Amino acid sequence: MKCPYCAHLESKVVDSRPSDEGASIRRRRECLACHKRFTTYETMESLPLVVIKKDGSRQTFDKSKLLNGMIRACEKRPVAFATLEAIANEIEQTLQNEMSREIPSDRIGALVMDKLKGVDEVAYVRFASVYRQFKDISTFMAELSKLLEEK
Repeated sequence: MKCPYCAHLESKVVDSRPSDEGASIRRRRECLACHKRFTTYETMESLPLVVIKKDGSRQTFDKSKLLNGMIRACEKRPVAFATLEAIANEIEQTLQNEMSREIPSDRIGALVMDKLKGVDEVAYVRFASVYRQFKDISTFMAELSKLLEEK
């Protein structure tokens, strides 16, 4: 690490502790040439996820959009906001762990539907109706029938 005072390239770490709720590490360093101390922060570099929309356009993944969609599906339902936040975090982590940086929107929708199905069936059907773009009552009934068969 280059010293900000004398530009010497070697320093030693004097103190190291977590910062930003574990998202980064704060390090106190001492220059081996001028013996002055300075602070550095180390953070994990994460590559942005890109969502491939149905029309072929690409957009940066935004967890708040995912969360807003689930909030709308759970409107007036007994689902805690903390539960939806946890689901959004799980989905984001699942996508980050995949090898691909480009994720089709239908993959994200399938993950959301899978999680909502276990939390609230009404919210699941609401989300599915928007996500799958039901054209008529028969496709809607087919989805409900699948849900009933699984029970």
